[in-house]
Amino acid sequence: MKKHKVLMLGWEYPPFINGGLGIACAGLCEALSQFSEITLIVPKILQRQPNKNIQIIGLNRLNEEYIEETIVEHESHDSHEVYKIDVQLNPYHVEQNEVVEKIPSHKITAKIETRQKFGLEEKIDFENLYGNDVIQKVIYYSELIKKISSHFDFELIHAHDWMTFLAGVELKKMTEKPLILHVHSLDYDRAGSDSRGWIYDMERSALHQADLIMPVSNYTGSILTSHYGISKNKIKTIHNGIGNSIQSFRKEKTFPEKMVLFIGRLTGQKGPEYFLDIATKIYRKFKNVRFVIAGTGEKLTHLLEDGAYRQIGNRVHFTGFIDREKINELLSMADVYCMPSVSEPFGLTALEAAQFGVPTVISERSGVAEVLSGSLKADFWDIDLMVEHILKLLSDNKTREKVIHQNNKALEKLTWLNAAKSVAEAYEMILNK
Repeated sequence: MKKHKVLMLGWEYPPFINGGLGIACAGLCEALSQFSEITLIVPKILQRQPNKNIQIIGLNRLNEEYIEETIVEHESHDSHEVYKIDVQLNPYHVEQNEVVEKIPSHKITAKIETRQKFGLEEKIDFENLYGNDVIQKVIYYSELIKKISSHFDFELIHAHDWMTFLAGVELKKMTEKPLILHVHSLDYDRAGSDSRGWIYDMERSALHQADLIMPVSNYTGSILTSHYGISKNKIKTIHNGIGNSIQSFRKEKTFPEKMVLFIGRLTGQKGPEYFLDIATKIYRKFKNVRFVIAGTGEKLTHLLEDGAYRQIGNRVHFTGFIDREKINELLSMADVYCMPSVSEPFGLTALEAAQFGVPTVISERSGVAEVLSGSLKADFWDIDLMVEHILKLLSDNKTREKVIHQNNKALEKLTWLNAAKSVAEAYEMILNK
């Protein structure tokens, strides 16, 4: 199979990650580099390129050779201003106690017509790519990609999630190269079936203009057809894989009770309020248990108050945001992992839990439910069945071992290499049409 040249557009890349998107993008890219020549453009990378087999371009470290025609000195005149963008695109706020490398930024002129068209403000803070002005940043990302794309040789465009879809569509129009959209999540998942707005409209428009769409699950594929009007003929499901760089281990807890773990953003989509309902019902029946909620988000304060109101606050522990190392520690101590998501395109954390030998109870409305065969499943709203599943795993060793064994067998097939082979085959099909 020929190694095709791919221009890949991403929004985050390790170590700068906010969730499953960055991890999935990295896992796929590294495996796919065996079959394709990949140039990946993301907002931010560190000084050292994360993977020698992939050409990774961070907009915070643009080499002047890509954009020399756009660099100008700042000038201020009575009649006009020369507008510039500080392209130190930093996806996340940095805690004050963290030590990070100071990376110099470059100044690039910007077309202010785009800002004016969408009523955007002149100055944009790029410190947090997931802030309230994320739409503005998506538009600027698209403008910058258009400026530098001519410096790269590629046969097709592969864009990850809605933040890069606009750039992908613009490049398709400019170059007439095939466009593949990789769907890790949808506005439907984040905002519900009634969501309508700029993001949904942009998603829908881009999806209809794409040559091929790769959802991370059949579940997401069904949403594409039912809520976005996409033909099934344009959809090819690519399930996520699991990396083998992390060695699983077990660690003794600092408390004697069993531990039930939730990991995820504390938003309506992830179902943390359902987890609190589950915890309340379990504790009424089984006292030898503690519950850990790892993550942060808009519902944190409400969950803290609700836990206190239910009088189980001393058994529910909130970690806030934690890094990869701490997540692995929690997984090494957990007795059960629970994922009660309302709408989960995939659910990489469930694979990670299985990798650590933790039995899993997961929402039926998730992509991972299609592939993690050993998991016990229930609809997110079926609290009683979730409780029943968890209590069985906490008290019945035979059921526990069966779930762990079946999940281990499933993990053998869920590799990024297998996912990359399917993507490479799709490239070949699109380019030979």
